[in-house]
Amino acid sequence: MSLIAISELHFDDIHAIWQAAKNSEITLKGNVAWSFEGNGIRTRTTFIQAFRELGLSYTELPNLLKTPERPTDLAGYLDAFYDVYVIRESDHSRLLEFSKMSRRPVINAMSSEGHPCEVLTDAGYIDAEIMPISQARICLFGAPTNVFRSWHELAQVLGIQITHVCHPRFHHASSHVRFLENPPDRADIVITDAWPAAHESDARPLSLEILGTMGNPSLLPTPPFTIGRELSFDPLLYQGFVGYGQKEWLLPIQRGILRFLLDRRIPS
Repeated sequence: MSLIAISELHFDDIHAIWQAAKNSEITLKGNVAWSFEGNGIRTRTTFIQAFRELGLSYTELPNLLKTPERPTDLAGYLDAFYDVYVIRESDHSRLLEFSKMSRRPVINAMSSEGHPCEVLTDAGYIDAEIMPISQARICLFGAPTNVFRSWHELAQVLGIQITHVCHPRFHHASSHVRFLENPPDRADIVITDAWPAAHESDARPLSLEILGTMGNPSLLPTPPFTIGRELSFDPLLYQGFVGYGQKEWLLPIQRGILRFLLDRRIPS
């Protein structure tokens, strides 16, 4: 079993990951292959710490899927040496192909199509620290991104309703996402993400005034955020900012994901 997209999980899987994240005492045996495209500052930091805390050895394979070699051949040759792969790769199709060919769990540490670890972290934080996620009025604010696509998938798997405020050309029929052009009257938490360059002309920044119309909800800006683009203000000046400490949740959730997948690995 791999984690390439949240849509591959079941309701109980998500809660099992959140439950596994609570136990910091369990150690595991195994070798991790990890490859990070770009900086991945927070994700890289916490995954390496998770490997150490779980007792897993790890080897960096820079730009693993950037070679011209077929993903099926890479998986065939490397599976003998590793128990799990953690890969940050923009080419989602190559990442997906690699995961299908490998006999080991593959974790998507971010691709062009999704950011499952980030969203499982943020959703777990909301559920534990703000309010039960089944009751939370969650508003995504901005053009579709890989992060927002993972939120759409999470809503589908958990059977919850979320709101996505974006330009009408991005609206489509969905049983679990309510698309709006203008902000809703009320929200419990608003989530932003960096603007996709291709959609800047359609975008408008989130302002303090807009937050006020929604009842001054909690604000979770997906980092890295840019003041003057997706946000028109410094979130440190907003009382509802969830704070830097919210991303400390990346570490336990990533530990939980590793435990969850390694407990379900196929024996060699």
